[in-house]
Amino acid sequence: MARLTLRPHNHLFTSSSSPIHAHNQPFLSLYTIFPHRNYHNPLLKSRVKCSASGTERVRESKKLPPKNPIEDPKPQLTVPSSDSEILSTETGLEQNWPPWKNVPQRYKLIGATSLAFVICNMDKVNLSIAIIPMSHQFGWSSSVAGLVQSSFFWGYALSQLPGGWLSKIFGGRKVLEIGVFTWSFATALVPLLAGFMPGLIFSRILVGIGEGVSPSAATDLIARTIPVKERSRAVGFVFGGLSLGSVLGLLLAPPIIETFNWESVFYLFGLLGVGWFVGFQFLNKEEVSYEGNEISTSHKSENTTQEEMGNSLKEIPWKSFFQSSAVWAMIYTHFCGSWGHYTCLSWLPTYFSEALDLNLTEAAWVSILPPLASIVVTSLASQFADYLITNGVETTTVRKICQTIAFVSPAICMTLSSVDIGLPPWEIVGILTAGLALSSFALSGLYCTHQDISPEYASILLGLTNTVGAVPGIVGVALTGFLLDSTHSWTMSLFVPSIFFYVTGTIVWLAFASSEPQTFTKEDS
Repeated sequence: MARLTLRPHNHLFTSSSSPIHAHNQPFLSLYTIFPHRNYHNPLLKSRVKCSASGTERVRESKKLPPKNPIEDPKPQLTVPSSDSEILSTETGLEQNWPPWKNVPQRYKLIGATSLAFVICNMDKVNLSIAIIPMSHQFGWSSSVAGLVQSSFFWGYALSQLPGGWLSKIFGGRKVLEIGVFTWSFATALVPLLAGFMPGLIFSRILVGIGEGVSPSAATDLIARTIPVKERSRAVGFVFGGLSLGSVLGLLLAPPIIETFNWESVFYLFGLLGVGWFVGFQFLNKEEVSYEGNEISTSHKSENTTQEEMGNSLKEIPWKSFFQSSAVWAMIYTHFCGSWGHYTCLSWLPTYFSEALDLNLTEAAWVSILPPLASIVVTSLASQFADYLITNGVETTTVRKICQTIAFVSPAICMTLSSVDIGLPPWEIVGILTAGLALSSFALSGLYCTHQDISPEYASILLGLTNTVGAVPGIVGVALTGFLLDSTHSWTMSLFVPSIFFYVTGTIVWLAFASSEPQTFTKEDS
């Protein structure tokens, strides 16, 4: 049995059989540099003398159970397994590459999820640009072009509830990565199927399905990994990626199409999503699960058994959901917010071009302003909400304040824009941009409430409300065009319906919304 003696001198450690020198470094630097490495050698039985205490202990290392570094913060002596490890110790070099290696795992996950949402909206808006040359090439009428664009929302609406179920059962991480791959692959299929209308519509439905499961998956991830005092910032950062994606999509798609062709924008944007999918596999799953359990111990691990998955699907308390006035407030509020968002997203470029007499280039650049301003507002809103909660303001009160700002602001700005008071075009653009940007306060209002009232069922609740919220993408966009043809009035077709839903949504939210945790049980069903 080798005799190993530790002394606080200029040696890393000394052994009667093989002395190793640390070149003027105290031996405790081993633990500073490699605090979590296990150098345990199962073939070594050692007698260790601690010169500081003068005591001697003999242990058989094979009988020593591994210690939890959290429970036992004391450093343990271990034997380097290779010369490269000793060299790293001697030089004091830490293996800290890539630079984000020491970032807490939940922040890495939130950052990756936000990047997925950036790509999400890039793939959503690329068709709104490419539809112009596509229509010219294939001779599509406005009705056919509208059919192609609205087909995205068919898949988006149909996948909301399944996305919530799957996120609850399998975990948001798995659902998100499959969703990103699905919509990215379908995006790359568009040029190949453009000449075959049923195939083209199917590919856009598939894009909608992939993007439709992603909000519920992200909500599940946030509910699992982020504490309530950081939740507004996390939701704002993740869903704020949608605004950045809109900006990047509108900025990058035109020059790509002009430089190459309209097909290239689908290939390039699709490739981005596939690249994200590959990179996402390198996030350590065990660390994510550990962080999530540490913060939200009541939530199940993502590694569930088949039996548990089946029981989870069967035990969703639907009746209990619909008996909650807070859930109904979330459903209606989501519908109202989506009406204003989707109709403006689809029709504002045309409004800027026709009503304000801007050319297509100016209209395209102006269309970028609302999502660009939303990025700034989202950051401020999330900081504002978390500040109030941290300082003792009730969560329900904070959510009501944020959502009220999100609805009242665009309602006022649309009213000012629709009334003929002689404002020049660029002032109307500024007013609408401000109103739509302030609607991003909803990310610290409605979009946090699902997680507030039930972290366990957050993904399913978002799937439920987002299903209803996808209806304006199908009905509202088409109805706006029908009203425009009938009335020839932008005020009556675009602004008045949105103002109506913003106002009524505010009333319902203030009256019935709640962020108090609720218990949804199957027994109530």
